[in-house]
Amino acid sequence: QVQLVESGGGLVQPGGSLRLSCTASGSISTMGWYRQAPGYERELVAVFTRSGNINYADSVKGRCTISKDNAKNTVYLSMNTLKPEDTAVYYCNARVYNRYGNYNNYWGQGTQVTVSS
Repeated sequence: QVQLVESGGGLVQPGGSLRLSCTASGSISTMGWYRQAPGYERELVAVFTRSGNINYADSVKGRCTISKDNAKNTVYLSMNTLKPEDTAVYYCNARVYNRYGNYNNYWGQGTQVTVSS
């Protein structure tokens, strides 16, 4: 069973920066970040794909960077030039693929990011 522990959310002023961290216990295939704002569906922010590429949401390209430390089973999300519309609960995601290409999704508990003056 995979468990994900997130940290790094908080309140930041517009234009500020935050760095989120997520550490996984257990064997995982890929990790990434999603977010959900009130009244909206959960959406992708940045993820590592199974092929090793990175996908970013258009809304965060150039402002966010996803990185990982494989030795620590940890993924990071560095966010710069934050905007009020970045306010959301950010969720860490991990996928575990089987040999047939199917996967199970695992989610962290979520960390609140609030961008406000």
